[in-house]
Amino acid sequence: MSAVVLEGRKLVQDYHVSGGFFGGSKTVRALKGIDFKVEKGKTLAIVGESGSGKSTLARIIALIDAPSGGELLIDGQRVDISKSRPGPAMRSKVQMVFQNPYGSLNPRQKIGNVLMEPLVINTDVPAEERRARAEAMLVKVGLGPEHFNRYPHMFSGGQRQRIAIARALMLNPSLLVLDEPVSALDLSVQAQVLNLLADLQDEFGLTYVFVSHDLSVVRYIADDVMVISEGVAVEHGSRDEVFSDPKHPYTRQLFAATPITDVEAIRARLARRKAAKAAKAA
Repeated sequence: MSAVVLEGRKLVQDYHVSGGFFGGSKTVRALKGIDFKVEKGKTLAIVGESGSGKSTLARIIALIDAPSGGELLIDGQRVDISKSRPGPAMRSKVQMVFQNPYGSLNPRQKIGNVLMEPLVINTDVPAEERRARAEAMLVKVGLGPEHFNRYPHMFSGGQRQRIAIARALMLNPSLLVLDEPVSALDLSVQAQVLNLLADLQDEFGLTYVFVSHDLSVVRYIADDVMVISEGVAVEHGSRDEVFSDPKHPYTRQLFAATPITDVEAIRARLARRKAAKAAKAA
């Protein structure tokens, strides 16, 4: 059995909302006791409609927000960010890639500085080594050292998302939280970025939490799927189980309302990858 990298136990998130003109406030529970485990090298997809709580859960997993209740464990260690920010050792284990490749990069910073910034903040790596690592990571994501001194506006959306992925990998994390990472991209570019994520997962042994509303994408990248509705995990199982025989009415309704996208290129690429992994394991 593979090691469990990430575990959530009865995670709860409450928000206090103002009562408006008449004053007062009320509490809205966005997450209502979520449980899950993710094994090393696997991809858990979190699926749900807008407002279901999936992005709230992603922010907790990425150590951005503290849960109101429950426990989050990374590599078996309980994470408590309610009183203080996680230290560099814990922070380096988890990184996040956001949905919007246009808004997630500082337009005033050259790409090289964007990539080196995590090393500057969290490590004492010398300047020359920081640059060498940044240039090497650009190559890993399909760009090159010649892009080091360029600004974000000089890149396409797909290239910017590659840069965001490169930045997330600079601290050698074991877990990436990917919040709708391809939803802002054209279909052909989506396939390229998904193939890149698959290659990086194989090369670095990464574990992914993949938040998405696009079931066509989820079907071909996920190992396990958790369906969230109104802050509750209504269904959780392997990708094949959930897609072939959804148990909960909400899951069936979600599938019925989602158009099937032609992702044959993604299907073929990831099918080959999974077959190779299965043959290697055998």
